[in-house]
Amino acid sequence: MADEAAVKVTDEDFENEVIKSDMPVLVDFWASWCGPCKMIGPVVEELAKEYAGRIKITKMNVDENMETPNNYSVRSIPTLILFKEGNEMDRMVGVVPKSTLEEMIKKAF
Repeated sequence: MADEAAVKVTDEDFENEVIKSDMPVLVDFWASWCGPCKMIGPVVEELAKEYAGRIKITKMNVDENMETPNNYSVRSIPTLILFKEGNEMDRMVGVVPKSTLEEMIKKAF
């Protein structure tokens, strides 16, 4: 999709895009074959647009990038991890309502 607001991250750029980011970052760990990932994907995109400039929302494909999910013990997907100043602040696993994700995001401010 050309209108994706979430930034794709890889093992190679994870440190620069997430750990060294000067704003909070939400990382959506997903895979193309994952049904629940497809359900939460549009919600993640909506949030990326709504919170643009206040939080960076990223997506990492776990099939193409195995090192980072392994480093953060991502065992099932979708897993969403909130980082602030390079540290994990919170995480959610599975499909959750948009309001639940918004509550998690607001913890970063």
